[in-house]
Amino acid sequence: MATRSFRLFLILSLLSSMPLFAASARTRGVVRRRARARHIYWNPVFRGSRESLLKQNEEIDRLQLPRIEDEAQLEELVLRQELVPLPESSSLVVAGNLPANRRYCRPWTADFLRDLGQGYYQQFHAPLQVTSAVRTVEVQHKLRRHNRNAAPETGDTASSHLAGLTIDISKRGMSKQQKRWMDDYMLPLKAMGLIEPEEERRQPVFHIMVSQRYAEWKQLLQTQDSANLGAAPASK
Repeated sequence: MATRSFRLFLILSLLSSMPLFAASARTRGVVRRRARARHIYWNPVFRGSRESLLKQNEEIDRLQLPRIEDEAQLEELVLRQELVPLPESSSLVVAGNLPANRRYCRPWTADFLRDLGQGYYQQFHAPLQVTSAVRTVEVQHKLRRHNRNAAPETGDTASSHLAGLTIDISKRGMSKQQKRWMDDYMLPLKAMGLIEPEEERRQPVFHIMVSQRYAEWKQLLQTQDSANLGAAPASK
């Protein structure tokens, strides 16, 4: 009788421990999957670096552009049309949380955005979204309080947003094909020194500084196209 009672006790003990064991096993499985996710190899075409930040600031210095200190200086540049509105259209939208007074950029940056947005829309029938454009030193300083990965507001690696050359394009929701298209579009422009892009990891955006050389390159293409049209033989 005692033996039978002891066996019953063992069976009940095993049964009562099984759900806990199963739950524990599931928990370990989740932890392992999360650990693997954290260690997925991230190898973007345009990896952010100190060298990239230096290049962006070299372009700002080459053009002798100011790092915009405050709202008063920003308003002055807008009035002088040295900063122009972001070119919103069916192919390019602006994030709703971007303040109205920061929806500006340099004219050649606006040209790049039009071209990029139109090309992307023709390919995917969806617009690109700008999440950030010009910033002031004041805004950048506040940003760094809660985002330590943000570029500094001073020094040779300061954020190029401060000069109005740079915009951030959202990559949230982009498919692999769409990201690949973005890479393929920007690679030759970077090789020619017309843009300096970075794919950010902690923020789901492409950070793109546009050189004034982009406007010069575009003007050259238009001149060549006009010359080719003029040289075309007349149809009979």
